[in-house]
Parts: sequence; structure tokens; C-alpha cells
Amino acid sequence: MTTPEQPAAVKLGGRVAWTALILIALTQAVSMVDRQILAILAPRIKADLQIGDAELGLLYGTVFAVFYALFSLPLGRLADGWIRTRMLAISITAWSVMTGLAGFANSFAFLAATRLGVGVGEASVTPAGMSVLSDLFPRKSRGLVTAMMAAGIALGLGGAMYLGGTVADHWDGLYPGRAGAPLGLAGWQAAFIAAAIPGIILGLALAFLPEPRRGQADGIVTPKDPHPFRESGSVLMQILPGLAWVHLARVRAPAGVWIANILGLVLIVGGAVAMTVWTDSLRPAVVVALKIGSLELGGNALQWSIVGFGLYVLLCWAQALRLRDPAAHAIILRTPALNAIVAVAVLQTMVNYGLMGWTAFYLVSHFKQSLAQVGLTFGILSGVIGVIGPMVGGPVSDWARGRTHNGRLFVLLISMALTPFAAMLVYHADSITAFYALFVVLSLILTMWLPPVYATVLDLVLPRMRGTTMSYYTLITTILGLGLGPYAVGLMSDISGDLGGSILRMFWLSPVIVLLTLYAIRRLPRDENSMVDRARAAGEMVSV
Repeated sequence: MTTPEQPAAVKLGGRVAWTALILIALTQAVSMVDRQILAILAPRIKADLQIGDAELGLLYGTVFAVFYALFSLPLGRLADGWIRTRMLAISITAWSVMTGLAGFANSFAFLAATRLGVGVGEASVTPAGMSVLSDLFPRKSRGLVTAMMAAGIALGLGGAMYLGGTVADHWDGLYPGRAGAPLGLAGWQAAFIAAAIPGIILGLALAFLPEPRRGQADGIVTPKDPHPFRESGSVLMQILPGLAWVHLARVRAPAGVWIANILGLVLIVGGAVAMTVWTDSLRPAVVVALKIGSLELGGNALQWSIVGFGLYVLLCWAQALRLRDPAAHAIILRTPALNAIVAVAVLQTMVNYGLMGWTAFYLVSHFKQSLAQVGLTFGILSGVIGVIGPMVGGPVSDWARGRTHNGRLFVLLISMALTPFAAMLVYHADSITAFYALFVVLSLILTMWLPPVYATVLDLVLPRMRGTTMSYYTLITTILGLGLGPYAVGLMSDISGDLGGSILRMFWLSPVIVLLTLYAIRRLPRDENSMVDRARAAGEMVSV
């Protein structure tokens, strides 16, 4: 009988592995439904709650992002030591309940609170899910595995559009003006409740998934973690403002660490204040987003406060990791190829969430489509093409990896170089038919980028570090990608009145993305081949 102390030695690529892949990919899909459904419902929410585009971007991106990112760190550490399949089952059930509660929101603050809860729940999906799958499939298949995960993301994006648009329009058709509606709910509220149901069902299925032996696919023996919850709680305490100083005092951190921490905090606070003043000068806050006593924060102030909070958490985490786990710090934060790939992911996530967070709204406002029309056509199209792209990109990146050591990154390079040109054609289309035809091409190119990124990140770290690495990846891409992309597009739209042009302006990041990818291509072979030696030099006892 398999126990947490004696995890299963599961056949690599066997029946259990494929069952786990399907369930975890579906978990990723449900995660994206619950995250993305706000995008299709945005016009109704904006009208009902009387908020601006920037506040919508704040709801869609930043409020969710900071808690998603914050809790990904301790949950990633927990994934490196506890039962990952059980984590996934508990997490998806919890965040699905929070999604359902969003259906009862009647204010900006209530809806923001539920988005916060969804962010906390979803924080374990990538660290725990990718860690499990890395132990169930051989290294040569990681492009395919990550393609399935990316396909799950696409299914979730498309499913959110279809479910949200269809349920909201049908409900409002049955109960116009909420007259006679159960509990007086509007269509957008009913859509949130409907979106919660699949996650609760999937949580039950994940509870029966066996836990594989950690490190078996790499032939690296990983000892049992005796105190995963204590270590996970310690990570949370180490990154929370205020408590992080208690931790530094407790471990007698050197003066240089204290100076870097305090100086970093001063710079982050100063930057948040400066960005608030600047964005307020561009467009005053439409609503009071948060009120604490006599202190009132507008949407812009709350946006930059949350981003600043996330950046300080990242600083505290990096310092704590260096003090408690020098080997993980050396491999995760001091590998040039890994740093370059993470930077690519951050910038491309800003572009992607800016695009996907606002395209449904663009179709409704620019082409005068109904929510049901957008949900049906755009939702299904996004889902289907979003599956095809990674399912092509993943195996092709595996094939390219077999031909040359950095072959996966050439697939990434092609995708990143072509994307901005395709996007220009899409958002200058003069008819809905032309838009969708060109969007097919854009989606195929755009969705090929994630499999080579995930697979490369996993290749560049040791098995025991994968949960932590994916948490770091999640933290930084969420804070800077999801936290800035939708808000930036919304802010530019409020200022210019041109939503399509605001989406396109995000693609000015593409030249930097291409340059970073070229650098990663040059560095990858050296960094991957030296990984074990660098870990040993930092004090890691690696058995191969």
C-alpha cells in the first residue's frame, strides 16, 4: 500500500501518468476559466458596479495576481515536500467555492475579495502540477507534457468566454432587469456560480490520484522532507512585510542583507508613490477602490500599492532563499539562461494578459457583438486553436531538442518574432469575419511559446527545486505580467478611447523578448551541463 512516506514507483508514461496528465491539464483549464471569466463579463460588471476600465484591469489582473503570487511561494515549498496530488484536490475545491461566492458580489470591494480568494487557491496549480508530471514522464517527453498543460490553459480561456457569455445572456434574457430572478441575481453573477461547479467535481477526482516517487524520471534520489508544513509556513513568514524582519533578526542576517532589504523597500515605496501620482495625472481614479478608516485609495493607488507589495515579497523571498538554501538560490536565481527565459515569460505574459483580458470587450464594443456571440465564436475559437498551437509547439520543441541542445528555444524564438506582425493585422481588421480569420493565425503562433518555456525551466533545475522554481516563475510572471498587462491596457484605453490601439501598444515589448531569447539560446547548453556541479559547489549533496 502506498503511503505519503512510501510514494508509488509509477511507470513513466504509463496509464497512471496519462490519467494524471489529463486531470492536471483539466485543473489548469478550470483555473483559467475561473480567472478569465471576468473578461467576458466585464461590460456587465462595469455597468452594474459603475467602475472604469482601469478598475476592471485591477480586478482582472492585480487583485488576483498579488495573492496568487504571494501564496505560490509557500505552496510551492509545500509541493516540494508534501503530497502534491492532495494539494491539488484541496486547492481546486477551495478556489471554486470562492468563484461561486463572486456570484453574490454587489460591490467592487466584495468582488475584489472573492478574486483574492481565487488567487490564493490557484497558487498551487503550477508548482504542484508540474512537479508531479515531471516525475511521471521521461525527460524527452516534457515538451509534450507542457503542451498538454498549455492546451489546458487554452481550453480554460475559451471555456470562460463561452460559459460566461452564454450563461449571462441566457439568464438576463430570462430575467430582464433581475425581475423575478432567483436571489435577485444578474446574469454575470449567475455565470460565476455556474463556473464554480466543474472545479468541485474535479477536486473529488484528484483526491484519488496516487502520488509518484519524487525524482524518479531523472534518476536522482530525493530524500523525504520531514517537516513540509513547517517549512512552508516558514516561507510565508519570511516573505510577509514586517515578519520578514523578524526572520532576518532570528537568523542573524548580515548587515548587507538588512541594508539591501531596507533600501529595496524605500525604492519600492517611492516608486509606487511616483507611479500613482503619474497615472492619476493621466486619468484620475474613477472609484474609491479601498477605504481604511479615513484613508481612501483610488484605483491607481491600489494598483501600484499591490504591485509594490508583490515586488517587496519577491525581494524578501530571494533573500530568505539565499540564507536557508544556498544551492536552490544558486540554481534558481543565478543561472543566466533561466533568468533570461523567466524575463521572456514576464514580458510575454504582460502582452498575453493584456490581449486576452480585453479582446472580448473589444469585440463587444468595436463590432457590436453580444456576450453570447463573443462567447460562442471567440470562446470556441480561442479554445480550439489554443489547443492546436501548444500541441504542435510541444512535440516540435521535443524534436528540436533532440536535434540540438537548445532546439526548444528556437521554437520559442520563431513564435515571439512573428507574433507582433500577426497582431497588427488582427486589430486593424475592418470586419468581424476578417478579425476571426486573422485571429486564427495569431493564436496558432502565439500559443506555441509556453511548452518550450516550461520544459526549459524544468530542465535547468534539480527535481527537489521544481516546486519552488515554478512558484518563483509564477510569482514574477503574475506580479509583473498579470499585474501590469490588463491594467496598462485599461489605463491606455481610458486615456485614448482606443481599446484596439491600446492592446497593440503592448507589442512594443516584442523586440526585447526576441533579444532575451537569443541570449538564452547562447547560454543554455553551458548552464544545463554545469547544473549539478554548480549545485554541489553551493553545498548540495546530489546523488545520481
